[in-house]
Amino acid sequence: MNRLIILIFSIILFLSLVSNVQAQEPSGTVAGIVKDAKTQEPLVGVAVKLLNTELGAVTDLDGFFKINDVPPKTYTLEASYIGYTNKQVFNLTVRSGGNPDVNIFLEEEVSELEGVVVVANTFGKDEETPLSVNRLSLEEIATYPGGNNDIAKVVQALPGVSGSVGGFRNDVIIRGGAPNENVYYLDGIEIPNINHFSTQGSAGGPVGLLNVSFFEGVSLSTSAFSANYDNVLSGVLQFDQRDGNNRKFHSNVRVSSSEAALTLEGPLFKGDKEYSKTSFIASARRSYLQVLFKALDLPFLPDYWDFQYKVSHEIDKYNSLIFTGLGSIDDFAINQPDDIDEEQQATLDQLPVIKQWSSTHGVVWKRRFKNGSGFMTTALSNNILNNNFRQFEDVVNEEGEYLSNDSKEQETKLRYNLTKFIGDWTLSTGAVLQRADYKNSSADLVNDFVYESQLDFLRYGIFAQLTRNFFQERLSLSGGFRMDGNDFMVDGNKFLKTLSPRLSFGYTLDEARKWSFNGSIGRYYKIPPYTVLGFQNQEKEFVNRNTKYIQSDHYVAGFEYLINPSTRFTLEGFYKKYDNYPVSLSKNVSLANLGGDFSVLGNEPVESVGKGRAYGAELLLQKKFTKNFYGILALTVFKSEYTGLDEDVYLPSSWDNKTLLTFTGGYKFDNNWEISTRVRYLGKTPIAPVDEEATLESYPAIIKDYSRQGEILLSAFNQTDLRIDKKWNFTNFTFNVFLEFQNLLGQDTPSEPLYGLERDDEGNITEPRTLKQIPSISSGSILPSIGLVLDF
Repeated sequence: MNRLIILIFSIILFLSLVSNVQAQEPSGTVAGIVKDAKTQEPLVGVAVKLLNTELGAVTDLDGFFKINDVPPKTYTLEASYIGYTNKQVFNLTVRSGGNPDVNIFLEEEVSELEGVVVVANTFGKDEETPLSVNRLSLEEIATYPGGNNDIAKVVQALPGVSGSVGGFRNDVIIRGGAPNENVYYLDGIEIPNINHFSTQGSAGGPVGLLNVSFFEGVSLSTSAFSANYDNVLSGVLQFDQRDGNNRKFHSNVRVSSSEAALTLEGPLFKGDKEYSKTSFIASARRSYLQVLFKALDLPFLPDYWDFQYKVSHEIDKYNSLIFTGLGSIDDFAINQPDDIDEEQQATLDQLPVIKQWSSTHGVVWKRRFKNGSGFMTTALSNNILNNNFRQFEDVVNEEGEYLSNDSKEQETKLRYNLTKFIGDWTLSTGAVLQRADYKNSSADLVNDFVYESQLDFLRYGIFAQLTRNFFQERLSLSGGFRMDGNDFMVDGNKFLKTLSPRLSFGYTLDEARKWSFNGSIGRYYKIPPYTVLGFQNQEKEFVNRNTKYIQSDHYVAGFEYLINPSTRFTLEGFYKKYDNYPVSLSKNVSLANLGGDFSVLGNEPVESVGKGRAYGAELLLQKKFTKNFYGILALTVFKSEYTGLDEDVYLPSSWDNKTLLTFTGGYKFDNNWEISTRVRYLGKTPIAPVDEEATLESYPAIIKDYSRQGEILLSAFNQTDLRIDKKWNFTNFTFNVFLEFQNLLGQDTPSEPLYGLERDDEGNITEPRTLKQIPSISSGSILPSIGLVLDF
């Protein structure tokens, strides 16, 4: 390891010397479009300036601006226009090559009292969702420490968000909710999961499948969900992809410790024009984790490919089309170490063989009304998950299969959203129609389930939301509802049973608009997973057809204080109440406690009798990049618990860590050096103990006693990551080297107790068979890695 570190620093030193002998520092270009935040109309004559410089530009008839000959470093960009509030874009890193365009949205100016200095809210609060919303910028995403360019890890910097403890997992856990209580949107197209090797029926996986080079930002709503989102109980993650450059071609090459990625973008059908109305951005990524894991002699080899693309076309001034999609090919193979120890042997025994592929493709038509009275969005998309999951008594030779799941689930969705401005009111309404197609061939010999299933049904929903500001925009009110149904479940067509009302408000407490009090109350519903609905018994009956939509009621209130335009403090309290959660009849556990492993969630009979609750308080201090520093400090103190078949007995959930503390921050030095760090603390994790007698009979299947959920607490999770970046700007291209140290302090990662069979010195199973707990080996190792990024 010392040799690796010496080599890395030698490379950085060499490149520093090369860059220092350049005769002249190359320059970059800042370009983008400024629009009205409400109507999406391009604004003409907006003054755009790089603060603390003399560099600036004015937008043209298309709202486009361009600033040339900009020295490469990090700036704050400000746009100002009469009648609108000034907007600042923080942490804008200018390179000599590969700079993405900047989209700026200006809001109409609020009438001010004479002598009162109003602080503009640069954190992007919405009237529909006035609280529990957090955003990360392009630069914060790209340089996130310890994330290894994995967007599923990056979002864990946001308050209330944690991942699974140990287990090589990448789940997104929000305020004590289950991993599958979140929804993900990519430019208005819903995607079922953001990870490779996803757990069917749940979410998560070990590695993210979205390319961070695509994004201009990501936003998270953890409550007060807008009515146009269906099937959400805990969080809405929106990934805003940037458009490809419509003037010239750019490329991005990234090589890290786990993957290699190539991203291309540029204009299509440009000809000899200055810019094209059609642009693209596309990428492909290849994992070489399997090579690294093979070299480390680990018992499993994760191998994947993925792709992502976006094509943007401007039909005319008021109409545009977006074609976007992504896909993955995953192969979770087995590797038998040459010199295997008992811990590796037990892990190898219990590993599954997974072959999986997924894809999502969609087209979005956006139409802006000529009179400025609103706009409409129509989206058509299709997503597929093909999952082949198997477990064996002898996994190396793939003999003695005791669990198999060969399934394909497919959704085709049509979404329509209309936004109209009616005087001072904003009305958002629409509908969604989906076709769900699910096929499954499963065998679970441990629980004696063997069946083949085919399910094809329609899902539909309608929604509306009305929003208005009062008292010189000091008070904002937003109310809405949605109803969802389907033609498969017994109560599926009873729309009133899924009536989801919601109301939110925000009130500015002082004339300077620094203090605000925000609150929301709402009811939200989620359909059970297709694995649950498609399960059949031996008589080929859909025994879970009478399940109900999972219901969650949210009550949230909190304060926000704008210390200055770049810094804010928030304090929120939340309470989430669950009803109709599916409970496993064979395990007597709420499905909310499952889904954090590599199995399949829901292939069993259930009953919708589970209840749950998650409540707590959340504190956030966020500073956007100014004076060379940015940071996010978030503390969430909470409790999460669910019931099984006994509705009166609440047990700690698998996500009831009680304390979540996260700090993420970075400092930029001169000469394009940057250092950033992430510190995470997650309280003790409740788990269910292993039923040793039942496990001995079914080994290598592990049977847990969920009636004793929470009797065992894993140690608290504590990890510090460090990242160092250095950029070199050459003529027409930029080279970036980053060095990461994950788990810098070498702290042990908590993991569940591992069980295996007693074996002799030759590795043979002793008779009679005896189950033993394998002593855990310290997992507190430092993981250094290096990455290279080339933009041109």
